[in-house]
Amino acid sequence: MKKILSLSEAKMRLNHLVDKVIDQDDEYIITKNGSPAAVLLSAETYEGWKETEEIKADREFYDEVKKGIAKLKKGRRRYSFEDVFGEKIK
Repeated sequence: MKKILSLSEAKMRLNHLVDKVIDQDDEYIITKNGSPAAVLLSAETYEGWKETEEIKADREFYDEVKKGIAKLKKGRRRYSFEDVFGEKIK
C-alpha cells in the first residue's frame, strides 16, 4: 500500500517504516516542503523495478517479450524449440 509522509515524519518513524516495507510490502512517498522527493520501498521491489527497466532498455529483447505475451493472450500454450530459442534443432 502506498502512503504519503513528510520528511520530518519519515525521519521520526524510519525504523518502523522500514519494518512495514519489509513485512507488508508497503511503499511510502516522502515529501519535502509539500512536494514528492523520495520513495521508500523494499529492496526486492526496487530490484524488480531495476530489472524491468533493464529489459525495457534492450529494445530487441523487450519486443520479443511483448510478442510472447501477445501469443499467450491468444491462447497459444505450446512452443517449439525454435519459438523459444530462435533456432531449429539440428
